[in-house]
Amino acid sequence: MTSRERVLSSISHIEPDGVAMDLGSNVSAGISGMAYANLKKHLGMKEGHTRIYDVVQQVAQPEIPVLDLIGADVLDVGRVFNEKDSDWYDVVLSNGETAQWPAWFRPIHAEDGSYVVYDHEGTLIAKMPKNGMCFDQMYFPFKDGYPDNYKDLDQQMKKVLWSSLAHSPWDHAYEKDFYADLRKRCINLKNSSDRALMITCGCNLFEWGAFLRRMDNFLMDTYAEPENVMELNEQLLERHLSMLKNVCEAVGDVVDILRFGDDLGMDTGMFMSLEKYRELFKPYHRQLNDYVHKHSSMKTFLHSCGSIYPLMGDLIDAGYDIINPVQTTARDMDPLRLKQEFGKDITFWGGGCNTRSILNHGTPSEVYDYSRRMIDIFYKDGGFIFNTEHNILPDVPPQNIMSMYKAVEDARK
Repeated sequence: MTSRERVLSSISHIEPDGVAMDLGSNVSAGISGMAYANLKKHLGMKEGHTRIYDVVQQVAQPEIPVLDLIGADVLDVGRVFNEKDSDWYDVVLSNGETAQWPAWFRPIHAEDGSYVVYDHEGTLIAKMPKNGMCFDQMYFPFKDGYPDNYKDLDQQMKKVLWSSLAHSPWDHAYEKDFYADLRKRCINLKNSSDRALMITCGCNLFEWGAFLRRMDNFLMDTYAEPENVMELNEQLLERHLSMLKNVCEAVGDVVDILRFGDDLGMDTGMFMSLEKYRELFKPYHRQLNDYVHKHSSMKTFLHSCGSIYPLMGDLIDAGYDIINPVQTTARDMDPLRLKQEFGKDITFWGGGCNTRSILNHGTPSEVYDYSRRMIDIFYKDGGFIFNTEHNILPDVPPQNIMSMYKAVEDARK
């Protein structure tokens, strides 16, 4: 099988010729710039660059030689933009490694060592503390209450760091003929690679409520002001469907997977009751999935962290084809039970290695054994793409990273 065939076969719940594997298909399935620089140094790879394409999380874009070495099967189509050296500039990360930020990203290096970002109106929207590893959201447009109307919603959403500091390809969305250019570039990428292609579209609902209102306020809103939550969701849905229309028309027949995002779980359980999810969010999730499935050939992928076992049946019913990152360290997220109960109906994209205690603190042999055990659980009968439980963080030793991918390599034999 080609990489694309391996991935699509597994998503169709047909066991492929070997474990399908991903590094860097999206910004929740990737590797931090610090860890990536350390990995390249460990491998003796001196060519290329550590390019941080998601500046909020400081996530690097894995280069093709690295993906070839580890046998990864998926590409993020964001890589088709910012291809010239002039699109990047050198920075020094807090661990002393040299990396590159996109040319458009120019945070202010403050006297206290932090980096701060202001928008064009002078609003502080993001900050990374000295020796920090990611940027934090600093401004919440609706923190003090919902607006009387939503005529300024687009402008307020742009003041949220996840929108204003968008990663590629969306850092080019303002350009003339963006979607035509996106299609051309994606076709070229598909013709030059046998890997599956993924595009990130977000379309968050619960998360956008938290971005706008702040998490504490929005969690209370789901119970105290459900009518305002639903009105906001209606406004968000209108905007999401408009964007999905453009994406489906541009690349719906080219790209294989469309990534949505909406973190619905914590370590210890869901952010809300199952009843509240069904009332306030599930109908909108279903509409998003229905639109993509009706207007494209793309499979839908939901990134949702945490303890979401009680939601799995509803997420399947809402139309998601894939769930990520399969955070087995969270409550009730036992991999055996997940595979047994839901393995025929949804693809697990993740769960391959515990990033909280095993990948970062285990020995290489412990990492290898853990990863082989997860493959043994998830791989049978398809429905599994090997990926870590969220991004590989800065403190992960490169020896452990390669031990994890050695487990995938050996499982393919």
